[in-house]
Amino acid sequence: MSSLLTSPMVDLDTGAVIAHPAVVDSTGALRATPLPMVLELPIRVVLSGAGALAPLHEALRRAGRHPREAILLLTGACQEQDRPLLRVGIDSLRTFGYLLGFADVGTRGVALDLVTDASPYLLALDPELVSRIPGDFRASAVARAVVTLARGIGAHVLAPAIEREAQLAVARGFGVRLAHGPLLAPGPDGKVRVPLPVTDESPATALLGPRVQELLMPAVTLPEEAKAEDVVEAFGQEPTITSVILVDEFQRPKGSLDRSRFLLSFAARYGHALHGAKPAQRLADPPRTVPRTTPAIAAMQAAGRDSARVYDDLVVTDEMNRCLGIVRVSDLIRQVTSIRG
Repeated sequence: MSSLLTSPMVDLDTGAVIAHPAVVDSTGALRATPLPMVLELPIRVVLSGAGALAPLHEALRRAGRHPREAILLLTGACQEQDRPLLRVGIDSLRTFGYLLGFADVGTRGVALDLVTDASPYLLALDPELVSRIPGDFRASAVARAVVTLARGIGAHVLAPAIEREAQLAVARGFGVRLAHGPLLAPGPDGKVRVPLPVTDESPATALLGPRVQELLMPAVTLPEEAKAEDVVEAFGQEPTITSVILVDEFQRPKGSLDRSRFLLSFAARYGHALHGAKPAQRLADPPRTVPRTTPAIAAMQAAGRDSARVYDDLVVTDEMNRCLGIVRVSDLIRQVTSIRG
């Protein structure tokens, strides 16, 4: 069990860090971080059955993390006869709550039809493929095809090991939103600086914009019975966290805590004494949920219904009303502006 990431996963649109590589300490235990962690999981382990996955579940439990806070990137190939077994394993992992992805898509990874059937959250390009763009038109064609596939199934694309601005510019031009690598590594002050994109003058491809599942970011979640001081700790460890979502045992959203309003309640005199040891739910707002198939313009309209919370994150839900992640209103504004521009 390891991580394909060597630096934080960055949202190229906002510059925000949305996930960290999994870190294993000297004792072999996972080190908890406030944002989702990314782990590499060989497909052969998934094919070995539930028993082979027990160490993964136990490592997360010991780290105090829930499967919903881990992105598993499946690596390796799958033989034709093993496909039914892999589908069973993927369904099991998704039931636990893991976000699933595939590595090396378009080259050494699993067949594209199997990727499509699995409906993953993330598709990671082969680092060697990324290293060849923009100079190799064949590599660029493969990357563009993966982005088109991802858009069709509602998945994100990750461009790994970005080293040069030219690579980043080409990946952005294809529609890649997530990346990591030396170019995006945090500076001495701990901040990530993303080079500004070149203005895209291409016409909008859809009147209502993309569905919110294409803009989905992992949510920072806590159990609905969490104490307010737990939320303070989550906000304090990572400045890019804009909200914490309280969920029940079935991952259904039960409360939303906006960073600014929540921390303001603690900034007042005796704020920590009044709220710290009490349930965070007391300070939570009702979650503003949108189904994952909601178009960007419709999501913007939903965000504007409550003027006091117009910039609160929207919680994206699946068909069972389970929390899939969040969409930031700033991302919706950019999408709608590009459509109407």
